[in-house]
Amino acid sequence: MRDKRTVRSFVMRKGRVSPAQSKALRQFLVEFELPVENLALLPDQFSRKQPLTLEIGFGMGDSLLEILLAHPEKNFLGLEVHEAGVGHLLNEAKKAGVENLRIMKLDAMEVLKSSPSSVFERVQVFFPDPWHKKRHHKRRLISAQFMELIYRVLIPDGLFHVATDWQPYADQMEQLFQTDLRFQRCSAPPRPVTKYERRGHLLGHKVVDIALIKVARSMKA
Repeated sequence: MRDKRTVRSFVMRKGRVSPAQSKALRQFLVEFELPVENLALLPDQFSRKQPLTLEIGFGMGDSLLEILLAHPEKNFLGLEVHEAGVGHLLNEAKKAGVENLRIMKLDAMEVLKSSPSSVFERVQVFFPDPWHKKRHHKRRLISAQFMELIYRVLIPDGLFHVATDWQPYADQMEQLFQTDLRFQRCSAPPRPVTKYERRGHLLGHKVVDIALIKVARSMKA
C-alpha cells in the first residue's frame, strides 16, 4: 500500500522574492539556518544557553525581530517556508547584529516531531492560515495532533500563545482547548502588532489571542 499523503497546513506559493531577499538567502542563510539533523541537539545550537522560544510561521519576520531584539536574554527559533519572508528577516537580523536567532524552512509538524521533549519555554503561532473553506479545515494547523506535540516539546509551565482574526477558527480552538486538561488558560502576553493583523483591523476583523500554560503533570485520569 502507498503511504497516505501528509496533509500540510501551508501551500508553497511562488511569491516574488526581491533581489535583496534573494541575496540575503545566498549570503546569510548559512549563518542563521539550523540544519534539521541538529534539531536533536537543541538548545545547544546557540552561542549562549538561554530559554528558547519557537515561532511557527513568522511571515516577513518583523514582529519576531521586534520580540527577539527586546529579549536578548532569550533564544528564538523561527519557522517559515516562504523564501521572501526568510530573506527579509535574514536581511534585518544581519543589519541588527542578531545573535539569538536560528531559522528553519521546514513544516512545523516535522520540526515538532524531531525536537527533544521539554525544550521550548514558549511556542507562539500568530495568524496561522485559517483555511476558510470547510473542505480545507483539515489543513488547519491547530489540531489535537498538533497540541500533543506542543505538550511534548514545552517545558513544565511553558507557554503556548496563538492569535487569529478568523472567529470560526478561534471558536474551533476554544472547543479543543476546553477539553484538554494538560493546559491551563492564562492571560496572553503582549506582542507586536503584525502587518497581517493591521490589514485585518482595516477589514473589521476581531483579533483573538489565546494563551495556555502546560500543566507540569497531566490531570487526565
